[in-house]
Amino acid sequence: MPERKELKNRLHLDLRPEDQAAEVERLEGLGASRISVGQGPEVTWVVLADPDGNEFCILRAVQAEDQPAG
Repeated sequence: MPERKELKNRLHLDLRPEDQAAEVERLEGLGASRISVGQGPEVTWVVLADPDGNEFCILRAVQAEDQPAG
């Protein structure tokens, strides 16, 4: 679409790759850029926007402590 994003996303994707850094690098190579939406330095995710300004997050990989016990 030729129009730029003007409103908040109706859908926000959170992606959880096995290797966060590699996935961020790959997506930046495809045209995504890091953006700030007010997240502080302590967050474990990276906020990106595609070339049209649609925002999405790359979460850190699932850790053993994230898995439910049992």
